[in-house]
Amino acid sequence: MDAADFDSAVLGLGLPEAVRDALAEAGAPRSDAARAMAALMRAQAAAPEHPAVLIALYRHHFYGHRLHAARDVARQALVIGAAALQLPRVWREVEPRPLAGARDDPTTRFYLFVLKGYAYLSLRLDDPVEARDALALLRALDPEDHVGAALLEAVRRRSGDTTAEEQPYVIATGAAAWARLPA
Repeated sequence: MDAADFDSAVLGLGLPEAVRDALAEAGAPRSDAARAMAALMRAQAAAPEHPAVLIALYRHHFYGHRLHAARDVARQALVIGAAALQLPRVWREVEPRPLAGARDDPTTRFYLFVLKGYAYLSLRLDDPVEARDALALLRALDPEDHVGAALLEAVRRRSGDTTAEEQPYVIATGAAAWARLPA
């Protein structure tokens, strides 16, 4: 999928008819999680790397309180977003420097919001190191905070993880200085 196609896909465009129908079916039975999941699985089988399918799967798991499954979908979405942005597939290998387009590029915003969701889920799943590192990268990629990582970072800090300066990832990337919020 080229960059223009990915931008359209993030906006929910360019879906094959069968995928669009499956996503519509998944959204209809709000009280029938099994039926919704079956429709989502059909959509994923037909378009496994389409952002709209991943977003629908993420939301299904998230709002169904299946946070581990939602975080697994976020991991898949990070890989797909990284490929579209020509970044390393593993988010920990992404160079911590600002990404152009954090305000208005659909592909960049997709990647940043997925990283934010991943960090949030890591906090909720009591994985503070993963959350801290994902937020540190997010703050480096989006220093103007277009996706609202500062608020999530403040929540993380209030949760008791104040050892950011001592961690190897933060030291190696120089993230400790910019990760601090003003008092």
